[in-house]
Amino acid sequence: MRISKILVAMLVPLLAVFLAAPEGHAQKRGFDDKEIRIGQWGPQTGPAAPWGAVARGSKLVFDIANEEGGIHGRQIRYFIRDDQFNPSQTMAAVRDLVDRQGVIAVVGGVGTASGLAVRRYLLQNKIIWVGVTSGARSLREPHNPYLWSMWPDYDSEAKVVAKFLVETKKFKKIGMLYQNDDYGLEPLAEFGRLLKTYGMELAVALPVEPIERDLSSQVARLKSAGVDVVVCYVGPTQAAVALRNAVSVGFRPQWFHSYNLNDYGLMNQITDGLWAREGVMTTAFSEDIFDMSIPVIKKYYDAAKRLAPNERWGIFFGAGIYVAEPLVYALKKVGRDLSTEALKNELDKITGFKGIGSEITWTSTNHQPPKAIRIWQCGPKGEVIVLQDWTQPNDSSRK
Repeated sequence: MRISKILVAMLVPLLAVFLAAPEGHAQKRGFDDKEIRIGQWGPQTGPAAPWGAVARGSKLVFDIANEEGGIHGRQIRYFIRDDQFNPSQTMAAVRDLVDRQGVIAVVGGVGTASGLAVRRYLLQNKIIWVGVTSGARSLREPHNPYLWSMWPDYDSEAKVVAKFLVETKKFKKIGMLYQNDDYGLEPLAEFGRLLKTYGMELAVALPVEPIERDLSSQVARLKSAGVDVVVCYVGPTQAAVALRNAVSVGFRPQWFHSYNLNDYGLMNQITDGLWAREGVMTTAFSEDIFDMSIPVIKKYYDAAKRLAPNERWGIFFGAGIYVAEPLVYALKKVGRDLSTEALKNELDKITGFKGIGSEITWTSTNHQPPKAIRIWQCGPKGEVIVLQDWTQPNDSSRK
């Protein structure tokens, strides 16, 4: 009887180790001799579901790598988890990716609040994180040695946009709709500061909750304030609702959105053509995904028709390509002797890398995103009209 108890006591911890091991039972986190495990979370359902295409766009990059023979003999095994744009669900999704699937890296990850919810956990576990899909400064400061940023920060974007709206377009009354978290609060503070340098103030600034569906009161206040342009940092559902509300009450300002809503085809579709008819403006930090004269765009477009025939080709899908490109590049540079630190070292050495977005350069002490911004307008057929090409913010203006 005593021997049986001893055997049970010895087997229980061994069984716990076995059950806790990621699928595939790799001896090293994130990979074995046959595969490399990578993950991403994003809103496949819920109010921000259009942004779910980001995670699926990354899959195309990994599928292409696998089709070409993998990474030094290893196939990429990719996991997507739906957090419904809800930070309380993001942690559960990420814990599954890290603890159960045993990923070596995550790419993308839509949303400022969602990213902040898991930032510390990913750092503690030394998970490589490339291209969080947010420009919030709070996600990358202080410096995180395992996070590489690709979305231009909202401060840089605000500098370019404020100058364009005031100096180029001569708008006098600027209003703002902002998501009531760091996604909206950071650019709100920067716009307010920048307008003061022109002797101006925001005519009105109104918060929007991520799950809000009735924006009639916000639209009424914008109309009452007589604004001629509305700058928005909100999700796709809220943007569509606000635009419909405004048109229904005869309020037709210039709408200007962050780069997070520059997928004109999709936004035109979910607003029943209003995105094009109202000539919505946005920023951008990528090439026009429909410009097939650009070889790298044509390459991915042709691959998508073959490997992802049911996906809609658009900017959100392209954003997923953008965040996955440098990770695959670094994995190839590492060679067969893969480890978290070897992969980190290669990411830290990326210099002048150019895929479908802005040129990227990182060092071991600087994982900052590129700052150059373009300004687009949605044309009458949903096409991209470039109003202002690549522009660097005037950082000297910050006080």
